[in-house]
Amino acid sequence: MLKTLAKSIREYKPASILSPLFVSIEVVLECLMPFVISMLVEVIESSTPTMGEIWKYAGILVAIAVASLVTGTLAGAFCARASTGFAKNLRKDLYYHIQDFSFENIDKFSTPSLVTRMTTDVTNVQLSYMMIVRLAIRAPLMVVFSFVMAFVMGGDLAWIFLAVVPLVAFALFAIMYKVMPTFRRLFHKYDDMNESIQENVSGIRVVKAYVREEYEKEKFGKTSTALMKDFTKAERLLAWNDPIMQFAFYGVLSAVLFVGSYLIMSVGEPMYNVARVSQLIVYGMQILSSVMMFSMVFAMIAMSGESARRIVEILTEKSTLHDPDDPVFEVKDGSIDFDHVDFKYSPTAEKNVLEDIDLHIKSGETIGIIGGTGSSKTSLVNLLSRLYDVTEGSVKVGGVDVRAYDLTALRNQVAVVLQKNVLFSGTIKENLRWGNPDATDEELVEACKLAQADDFIQSFPDKYDTYIEQGGTNVSGGQKQRLCIARALLKKPKILVLDDSTSAVDTHTDALIRKAFREYIPTTTKIIIAQRISSVEDADRIIVMESGRVNAVGTHEELVKTNPIYAEVYHSQMKGADNEN
Repeated sequence: MLKTLAKSIREYKPASILSPLFVSIEVVLECLMPFVISMLVEVIESSTPTMGEIWKYAGILVAIAVASLVTGTLAGAFCARASTGFAKNLRKDLYYHIQDFSFENIDKFSTPSLVTRMTTDVTNVQLSYMMIVRLAIRAPLMVVFSFVMAFVMGGDLAWIFLAVVPLVAFALFAIMYKVMPTFRRLFHKYDDMNESIQENVSGIRVVKAYVREEYEKEKFGKTSTALMKDFTKAERLLAWNDPIMQFAFYGVLSAVLFVGSYLIMSVGEPMYNVARVSQLIVYGMQILSSVMMFSMVFAMIAMSGESARRIVEILTEKSTLHDPDDPVFEVKDGSIDFDHVDFKYSPTAEKNVLEDIDLHIKSGETIGIIGGTGSSKTSLVNLLSRLYDVTEGSVKVGGVDVRAYDLTALRNQVAVVLQKNVLFSGTIKENLRWGNPDATDEELVEACKLAQADDFIQSFPDKYDTYIEQGGTNVSGGQKQRLCIARALLKKPKILVLDDSTSAVDTHTDALIRKAFREYIPTTTKIIIAQRISSVEDADRIIVMESGRVNAVGTHEELVKTNPIYAEVYHSQMKGADNEN
């Protein structure tokens, strides 16, 4: 896990090394300061103090303070650069890796979970790395150097610290050990909360239409309350840290003052004086505060361990789809062959989604696909652009198995307008150029005319420079569908798949789109998945799907006469149309 995460440090390695180096120097300087102060106090308390000696020690103190300030500032600056840079690289690596995932990989991790991993989990790992680079180095070094200086100045009196520190450390680490299972549970609850937020925001229109705001508030409140309870439990345990430290500090302070005063006043021990005992207390404070600091570092590292595991789980996930060793880069034509294809979404699934699909489509044909909900129409076309791989059999495009193609080359020639149309925030031009970044303005207009989108675009004040809000919320469903069709056409594909992509347009516009396809892209193979018979009735052939199988293939006239499923849909829709008239 550490090896995988370390790959994201990259150009921030120098900063990650320089920060601990300056921290080490800073610790040494801070540990020298009480020693020099005690020397200065001894000179002042001596019977014959001279200004020369006083200025000497004062100058040394100023030099140490300035050097400590400089090294501390540099350590902080390099630590900030190292931790934020590491987090930037980690988010970038996660994002890039997710882009290469197949649909099967994405199905494995929920979207809210992926968002949590790229935000909350990366932030936790960043904080942990910051502590490792700086505090995890500072705390143990401070303990070691403070102990050394305590023995130098206080002799046997320093054993008081050595006796107390293990007890304090044990108590603090016991608290951290109890807290960690609670922290681990929090991340799964973060996923649940993000999922609740995502569902609500993306479906806000439905929520308001059904007046379910109070229900959604209550559902979110339960998730938020569960998160609060776990945090409260963790904070309640962590709250013991401060009283334990206060008890230990004042206990050590009392012991050092009592024993030190006894040695000074009663025994007359020559190595002990007020200056040394007072600075010995300073070292005790440094030791105990460093132990507490280290316990907090340990807690943060332990808490972020779960975050790190979740991040590494993504980074080590291998895409189920990959380019072959010697890929084919040219798609010859739009011919399609399904050779006895079986398919299921998961290797562990008991039942196939598609069963024994044997279809052969010529390049340039217009194919309609009709079927009820759950008949696996979308699953069938997903195999063309290799969004998933077949379980058995093969899918060929242009006479070549899709698994033999370079993925980019294949997907550039198989344009799919999905059931859920997605537009991104930006201008209409920017959205259209997703299909072809190099498309000219003339090509944009031509594609939009084919998709029957040009008319409504021209009605906007800014025309093709009209800004599309995130998700295309400022255009209608039919307008969104036509823009997505135009975007797909700009790819100039060999195969164009419309997955129920004209459901939101009227039948007249639908007919104009199909007419434009026949006249302007006759060599492109067109596959139209639709619920309306009118959208596919003029297709060269129509495929009737039922429960993941091909029930029938034929022309509109043939299927009306011979196929009960198709005939029933056709007559029910014709009856509905007659009733409307």
